[in-house]
Amino acid sequence: MLVSAKEMLQKAKAGHYAVGQFNINNLEWTKAILAVAQELNSPVILGVSEGAGKYMTGFKTVAGMVKAMIEEMNITVPVALHLDHGTYDGCLKCVEAGFSSIMFDGSHYPIDENVAKTKELVKICADHGMSLEAEVGAIGGEEDGVIGTGECADPAECKMIADLGIDMLAAGIGNIHGKYPANWAGLSFDTLDAIQALTGDMPLVLHGGTGIPEDMIKKAISLGVAKINVNTECQLSFADATRKYIEAGKDLEGKGFDPRKLLLPGTEAIKETVREKMQLFGSVGKA
Repeated sequence: MLVSAKEMLQKAKAGHYAVGQFNINNLEWTKAILAVAQELNSPVILGVSEGAGKYMTGFKTVAGMVKAMIEEMNITVPVALHLDHGTYDGCLKCVEAGFSSIMFDGSHYPIDENVAKTKELVKICADHGMSLEAEVGAIGGEEDGVIGTGECADPAECKMIADLGIDMLAAGIGNIHGKYPANWAGLSFDTLDAIQALTGDMPLVLHGGTGIPEDMIKKAISLGVAKINVNTECQLSFADATRKYIEAGKDLEGKGFDPRKLLLPGTEAIKETVREKMQLFGSVGKA
């Protein structure tokens, strides 16, 4: 059964750990992440971008697959199915499709419009028992075509959005999506501290978790980050393991070309990445 992310993130914030959001792209991804969450007794959030949702033929397909998989795999840890960087229309589609959590990314709107749209979604999510994440200040890098440079959010605007009744807040603190460039300035802990001072118990979300040094991740958690998004790192480990399998000629041995065999090393590599992250975030044993 899917649950909203609200309770798991409130517990995480109070307990000074973070729950990982791992983005899913297909069956292998989903299966790998759920298996590790169960093995480590950790709560987990499955993230779906609008692009990935479209790739998997639609949000209803995704919700159907995830719900069935939880049942078939006997998953007992809390699992939230979450729309990542949703447009307003995308959010409404995920409500209809049976997601348990959504993120509305209104960061590219003027703050007044971001507030107005977020307010409407707060009511819709409350009616459906879903959790809602909102964003202030664009996260750097490229996310489904939107490019930001890693700027920092205005703490006063963060408070304005946090006070609307959302469950978690994503704020830009110099983090970016994708691989971090060599000249990256690092996270702005001053900004994070200022945001937490104004938003209190609100669980904060760190996007672009791939490539942020471990000490920075731990410091961010100590300053109120309760949800960390990981996507690129799983993609890189999947690609790397798949490349090695093919370069070693394994796909030419016996039935090595069978997709179940061909995709296995990549799937195992995702598991390893998720294990490492859950240990780093401190969510192991917290289900």
